[in-house]
Amino acid sequence: MPTNVHELRVAVTAPDYDAALTFYRDVLGLRERAAFSSEDGRVTILEAGKATLELLDPTHAAFVDEVEVGRRVAGHIRVAFEVDDSAGLTVELGAAGATIIAEPIRTPWNSLNARLEGPAGLQLTLFTELDG
Repeated sequence: MPTNVHELRVAVTAPDYDAALTFYRDVLGLRERAAFSSEDGRVTILEAGKATLELLDPTHAAFVDEVEVGRRVAGHIRVAFEVDDSAGLTVELGAAGATIIAEPIRTPWNSLNARLEGPAGLQLTLFTELDG
């Protein structure tokens, strides 16, 4: 099936732009694709690997929150990053200012997931796929 969609971008307004840029680019490690500035403001486009749009119904969203956090905490948007070491990166991002909502936990779908709140109010899941 052909598609007209070539890229997914999540656009986030960050009141503390510099802190958010440092957190997502320098600490989390998203590669900078482009940056633009003018008298009308600044924007930086960061690459986050392969993009997908994950749609959940409210029941499944509550289940995911229950597994990862133990209670319903996410709003209608949560950003998930597959990373090599979710446990180690959780510590790094916490030290860089993220609020750790839930420490890494092994999920029923066999990944190690942590939940954080990053700059600009984004709720983040860090996940590492486990073998077996």
